[in-house]
Amino acid sequence: MGIVAGLDSSPDFTRIVVCDTDTGAVLRQGYAPHPVENPEGGGRPSDIDPQAWLLSLGEAAGGGLLEGVQAIGVSSQQNALVPLDGQGSTVRPALVGGDKRAQVAAADLVDALGGRQAWAEAVGCVPQAAQPVTKLRWLAKTEPDNARRLAVLMQAHDWIVWQLLGRPVRRTTDRGGASGTGYWSAATGAYRTDLVELALGHQAMLPEVLGPSEAAGTTPEGLLISAGTGETMAAALGLGIGLGDAVVSLGASGSVMAVHPEALVDSTGMITSLADATGLHLPVVTTLNAVRTLRGTAELLGLPDLESLSDLAMKSTPGSHGLVMLPYLEGERTPNLPHTAGTLAGLRRESMRPEHLARAAFEGMLCGLADALDVLRGRGVDVRRIFLLGAAAELPAVQAAAPALFGVQVVVPQPADYAAIGAARQAAWSLGVSQGTLDPRTPPAWQGAVAQVLEPGDDLAVGQAVRQQYVSVREQTHPGAFRS
Repeated sequence: MGIVAGLDSSPDFTRIVVCDTDTGAVLRQGYAPHPVENPEGGGRPSDIDPQAWLLSLGEAAGGGLLEGVQAIGVSSQQNALVPLDGQGSTVRPALVGGDKRAQVAAADLVDALGGRQAWAEAVGCVPQAAQPVTKLRWLAKTEPDNARRLAVLMQAHDWIVWQLLGRPVRRTTDRGGASGTGYWSAATGAYRTDLVELALGHQAMLPEVLGPSEAAGTTPEGLLISAGTGETMAAALGLGIGLGDAVVSLGASGSVMAVHPEALVDSTGMITSLADATGLHLPVVTTLNAVRTLRGTAELLGLPDLESLSDLAMKSTPGSHGLVMLPYLEGERTPNLPHTAGTLAGLRRESMRPEHLARAAFEGMLCGLADALDVLRGRGVDVRRIFLLGAAAELPAVQAAAPALFGVQVVVPQPADYAAIGAARQAAWSLGVSQGTLDPRTPPAWQGAVAQVLEPGDDLAVGQAVRQQYVSVREQTHPGAFRS
């Protein structure tokens, strides 16, 4: 019985889990925040010295945490661009997160290639402010001296793996991480170096894209390091999702991601075509308004928290007495209505009660995510089970409405470090393949996530009626919003 480790370097901290190679049981874990000062005004900084990730890693691994570990997998925040010169030194701090400075650069890039459809067909996604390709354009426009010195492009997990291996000449990434860059196509499995040049003004060295079970290398001490991947792909591997599964994430904004055997090219740009960490694909559809809809409604009703909003909503009934909320409070990406606002429809004397408004907020949020799910279903993606993630997934009002509105079984996993667990599972896979005990096409069968399972049951017809009520208001307010 061996042990492996999974390391997740998120935007704020490093978390390490040590797992049993055969079962995936978590045996030990470590945690350390990144030693990063928050900028004035709060929020996360957009520029980070990557050394902070290594300092955090060292602290999280303290106390002999990695003793006896045979292999390590690395998961890290996506979209973090580490710009290096020809000697491997950083040209400037890493550009991380959804950098608002790059919004104009994103629009420039869309126009430069000939529109959203051209990008969707080239690399399966339309440039957004967060993506590395957009950050390259921003760098070329605003820091031309740094842009000229830039010779090597890496993302966070690529850079951490490279450091763990002692900075070898060979630099690697995986298809999951590469698929989010904006210059690698999940459909063709190849880089679009012309798009790097379009953004940066010149070519740069790009990491070799490893297969899912390939190792990036072995340390001088004999520790195997797997390919690594982005947090989204690692979490999917940690949850154990497969064909027929989708993941609905409830953050301030929302996302719907499903496992599919092939890359989806979407000319409207609503689908971002990512690759997963197993050789399959993760088409993703994003909404701008999920939990922010609930928070806004709670504030409007003078409630202190989302638990209070949920309790109030449970006093209403499905359909909220005809009250329908289109939750487009920040504009919307799905459907593509960037300059619109939210709508409250169905106001009648009997529906103008706090509990009905509270329920309408939950139903509006979930119907918006069901719209995103339908974008994937409309392209032939099979969805028979939905994993519901995020703190709001625990709210009774969400659990009461979600199965009927989505029309399938809903699984609410217990909170756990799924990205770190997925990274450890990748490490176990690479280790098994290197030892000849595992198939390079199939990851090890680990215990699934401990979860609560919710069935639509007898509420399915009611859920369909609520959904139809929502769709009618959406079509009346924004006719043809989902037509390409």
